[in-house]
Amino acid sequence: MVKAISLEIELRKHELPNKPLNSIYIGGGTPSILNESLLNDLFESINNNFEIEKNAEITIEANPDDITTEKLHAIKKTPVNRFSMGVQSFFDDDLIWMNRAHKAHEAEDSIKLVQDFGFNKISIDLIYGGPTLLNQNWIKNLAKVNKLGLNHVSAYCLTVEPKTALQSQIFKGKLPALDEEKAAKQFEILVNQLGEYGFEQYEISNFARNQEYAVHNTSYWQNEPYLGVGPSAHSFNGKQRSWNIANNQLYMKQIVSGKLSLEIENLTLENSINEYIMTGLRTIWGCNWQIINTRFGIQLAKILKQKIEPYIIKQKIIDNGKSFKLTPQAFILADGIASDLFFD
Repeated sequence: MVKAISLEIELRKHELPNKPLNSIYIGGGTPSILNESLLNDLFESINNNFEIEKNAEITIEANPDDITTEKLHAIKKTPVNRFSMGVQSFFDDDLIWMNRAHKAHEAEDSIKLVQDFGFNKISIDLIYGGPTLLNQNWIKNLAKVNKLGLNHVSAYCLTVEPKTALQSQIFKGKLPALDEEKAAKQFEILVNQLGEYGFEQYEISNFARNQEYAVHNTSYWQNEPYLGVGPSAHSFNGKQRSWNIANNQLYMKQIVSGKLSLEIENLTLENSINEYIMTGLRTIWGCNWQIINTRFGIQLAKILKQKIEPYIIKQKIIDNGKSFKLTPQAFILADGIASDLFFD
């Protein structure tokens, strides 16, 4: 698989702008299972095809049950300088319900172990709104974040996706339906408590302390081009979105033969500006007028100015002339407001 990914990097290196990379994200599945040799082979391929900024953010995804002393010794010998860990909860009842492989104590122990190896940049994922998560336990989860000295948290509300086992079990009455009122309360707790701990909500679901924003994810939200390689990986070049096939064997077979295994969607001007509005309004930086004028044209910018005017009057949007963004009290309404601003 690493050989195939390296070949894809070679085949697609021209798709990114000719400037140094400021972030690399090794994710999707459990990349932490790769040994030192394979990880370094991957980085060698990246180095051979791209220039990398000196202080680039280089993140690896890991689950708590993947973290071992042996594995960290191996990762320490690679350029990785940041961990993204799928903790989800520090309570076993929640982890069992979510069918997670790790135990609550393993989540905390693995974070401490990663810190002991000198990795200070650690982000964890947490999930709220589930039927087993009590408000008092959610408060304790957030207190644990503070106690562990973490500076980045991604917190997501549990959702029921169509045609999933979870949806089926809820439909059959084997599991309770999700409580939207409880989820809203836990979101309120999330924002307030992390705020008290010195975290800034810089995106609807993302919180950082000491401005340790996720460089990689921020590039998505700011509509920057990115290249995704490997099975199921998605890419964006400013005008097109593309995604690789999910089948591992077919992916490797096609790449080794020199063929790209991807589908391409050409974005209309309306698609592109809608995506920019949707992602931009979810962040503290909002949407930049210069970017809108340059990428989407003055005419659409004029129409957009008219569209946001009612929200300015309602004190839900602030426009300082350089950018427009949501007011703090309207942050939770980002998706709904963005959809109202969309172009048909």
